[in-house]
Amino acid sequence: MARHVTVIGAGIIGMCAASYLQRSAVKVTVVDAIAPGRGCSFGNAGALSSGSCVPLAMPGVVRQVPKWLTDDMAPLAVSWRYLPHALPWLWRFVSASGPKAVERSADALIALTRPLFENLMPLAVEAGAERLIHRVGQLHVYSTSAAFEGDRLGIDLRRRRGVNLEVLDAEEIRQFEPALAPIFKKAVYFPDHGHCANPFALVDALAGAFQRNGGEILERRVHDIEIGPDGPRALITDAGPMPVETLIVAAGAWSHRLAKKLDHKVPLETQRGYHALLAGPNVAPRRNVQWAERKFIATPMETGLRFAGTVEIAGLDAPPNYRRADALLEQGRAMFPGLAGGEVSRWMGHRPCLPDSVPVIGPSHRVKNTYFAFGHGHIGLTCASTTGRLIAELVTGAKPCVDPAPYRIDRF
Repeated sequence: MARHVTVIGAGIIGMCAASYLQRSAVKVTVVDAIAPGRGCSFGNAGALSSGSCVPLAMPGVVRQVPKWLTDDMAPLAVSWRYLPHALPWLWRFVSASGPKAVERSADALIALTRPLFENLMPLAVEAGAERLIHRVGQLHVYSTSAAFEGDRLGIDLRRRRGVNLEVLDAEEIRQFEPALAPIFKKAVYFPDHGHCANPFALVDALAGAFQRNGGEILERRVHDIEIGPDGPRALITDAGPMPVETLIVAAGAWSHRLAKKLDHKVPLETQRGYHALLAGPNVAPRRNVQWAERKFIATPMETGLRFAGTVEIAGLDAPPNYRRADALLEQGRAMFPGLAGGEVSRWMGHRPCLPDSVPVIGPSHRVKNTYFAFGHGHIGLTCASTTGRLIAELVTGAKPCVDPAPYRIDRF
């Protein structure tokens, strides 16, 4: 069994992996260029969706490609400047939308999401962060019956995997969420879902508990990995070399760059997500609400009402387009009539996405003593605890809680 593990990445995935390894009596060091939870984990929508098993690429997605390329404010937009770089990934994405591929992806995703609360709550309780977890259900709303019918494939995909859901009509929607505008015709209610009222605070609390229990977190940027005969032996960082015994790469949207140094070519793309947070709102939903056809979510947070979502494919280096955050806020005003409040803050983060929506979790088949945990896309918060537990089991040789085969890095 590994005596010392180094985790690259202090987001929700990396901290859950570090926490579960620590619970297995392994000494762990976490290294990241920024403080825990300050990356993609900071500004996500906060959804905790134990029934989230619908991949982004669904049958018929190819018909949407022209809109992605012509409307830079569409729910999914592709930068023309970045298009030549994105084309191989987009081709794989469209190829992953076939019926058989979708079923495989859904099976792999539900295995990670179903035990969400079983695996998250022990960590949250130990970190004193259980107050941040609200198991009050989740609502997906549709402003037209046509949009609801267009999502039938996803609804059926969930039902076949035993996801608990209820279809609501307009009157039932008003009873569930009185603050919503009376424009929604249909909704799907997920009673077993929930949300985190402050994702950054959750990661920060996990990091605090990890350190109190003897774990080490180093704020360093990793530039390279030195490989020896037995696998990685040192990280080359901006603070000098760091010896490595066993390595876990959980660096989010930057993970493919590190994987490439270990002779793995992974089709990872960043889907840039935005949020607008309205402090002190005069109205708010009781739970996490997704406007399904517009692909964004409203979540009541400790710090205000957050509108988050949509997808922009423009790479890791392009500056943020905060018009997308402003558009989220405007759509939020359509969602909640008379919405007003205090200061508005805007944010952009990089979601690490693979074409089939299934993350990479497990060992390298090219170098020894190396494991990967990245590519969770839009459901990193949901999948983090099960991913962390699974990685710890693989590293320590314990029986895996989930069959790791669908998440292997050599599937591409």
